[in-house]
Amino acid sequence: MKYKIHSYSIHELGQRQNQEDSIFPCHQKSTPDDRLFILCDGMGGHEKGEVASGTVCETMSRTILSHWTPEEPFSDELLRQALNDAYDALDAKDNGEEKKMGTTMTFVCFHRDGVTVAHIGDSRVYQIRPVMDGEPARIMFQTRDHSLVNDLIKIGEITEEEAKKHPQKNVITRAMQPCQPNRAKADIAHITDVRVGDYFFMCSDGMLEQTSDDNLLYIITKPDASDTQKVSMLCDVTSENKDNHTAYLIKVEEVGTEPCKNVSHPEPKDDSVFAKCQGLCKYKPFLYGFLCGVLVLAICAGAYFAYNHFMSPEDKVSDTDSTEIKAIDSAKVTVPPTSERKKDEEAAETKEESSTESSNDTVKSQKDKSDEPIKVDSCNGKKIDASSVDIFARELKNSFQKGKGIN
Repeated sequence: MKYKIHSYSIHELGQRQNQEDSIFPCHQKSTPDDRLFILCDGMGGHEKGEVASGTVCETMSRTILSHWTPEEPFSDELLRQALNDAYDALDAKDNGEEKKMGTTMTFVCFHRDGVTVAHIGDSRVYQIRPVMDGEPARIMFQTRDHSLVNDLIKIGEITEEEAKKHPQKNVITRAMQPCQPNRAKADIAHITDVRVGDYFFMCSDGMLEQTSDDNLLYIITKPDASDTQKVSMLCDVTSENKDNHTAYLIKVEEVGTEPCKNVSHPEPKDDSVFAKCQGLCKYKPFLYGFLCGVLVLAICAGAYFAYNHFMSPEDKVSDTDSTEIKAIDSAKVTVPPTSERKKDEEAAETKEESSTESSNDTVKSQKDKSDEPIKVDSCNGKKIDASSVDIFARELKNSFQKGKGIN
C-alpha cells in the first residue's frame, strides 16, 4: 500500500530530572516521507535508561533502513534481525553491574503490505478510527502490556480498575536488557485494515498516568479539533504527570496501492483447460456465431437421417402424393372425382347416340319423301328432283354425325 501520513511527536520530562524516553525519528524531526517509528521507555536510573532506550532506537532504525525501503514489503525476519542487533549493542555497552539497564520498545512500520506493529514491555500502540460509515469512533487495535498487573487481570486476580492503583503497576515482565540468557521476544501484529482518517498512537506508560483509554479516544477523534489542537490537548492532560511521557500521533491522510519496484513477479503459466478457455473469451462473439451454425447444421442432418432411416416407403409415397395435390391446388386446377368423370362420359355417349338416331330418322324420312312425285317449293318456286334429294340427305347425315347442325 502507498500511504500519505503526517506525524506529531510529544516528548515531555514530567517531574523527572532526566529524560529516559527515546523516539525515532527524533522529536520534531519527522517528515511526511517517514514510514518507520520506534519509541522506547528506558529504565535503570541516571544515565542508564536513556542509554538503553537511545541504543535500541538508533540500532534498530539503522539496521532496518539499510535493508528496506517503504516501497517494499516489510518482513518479520528483518524485524528480528534488528532486535538482535539492538541486543548486541546493549551487550556491548554493559558495564557489568548487577542492576542492568533496560528499555521497553514499541514499533510501527508502514509498508507495501500494510502496517507492522511490535512491542516489548508496557509501552503501547493504538489504532484509532474516528466516526466513519455510520460507525462510532473506536479503538481498532491495542497492544497488551507485558506487565505484572496485566497478568493478574488475565487470571482474574484483580480488575482493570484495581490495576490502576496497584502498588506494583509499574513492574514489567518483558524488557530489552543486556546480557540476558533468554532475550525477550516481541509480540508482532500485522494490520491491513487501514483507512483514510485512521490514527496510530504510540506512547510510553507515562502518557497514560492521568488519562484512560476512553479519554484518549475522545481527544484523538474529536471532530471539531485540528490535529495540532489534539496534540495540545494530550499535552494538557499529562501536564501534571510525574513520569516522562512520550508519544507519536500518526494520521493516515491517503491510502493507495502501488506495485513493488525492482521486483519481478512473472505470471505463472497455467496449462489447464479452464485457463485456455478463459484465454478465448475475447473471441466470444465469433464463438457464439460458429456454435449456433454448427447447432443448426446438426439439427438439419439429424432430421434428414431420421427421415431416410425411420420412415416407411408408404409414408414417403403419401407425402409425395400430398405434395403433388398441394401443388395442383396451388395452381388452381380442379380435378373432379372419378365417379363424376364416368357420369359425364356416359351422358356424352347417350347424347351422341340420341343425336345419331335422330339424324338417321331424319335421313329416312327424307328418303321416303324422295319416292314421292316431284313437288315445287312454294317458297322459292324451284323444282327439286330425286338426285338433289339424295345429295342433300347424305350431307345432312354427315353433318349430324359430325355433331353439326343444319345451316
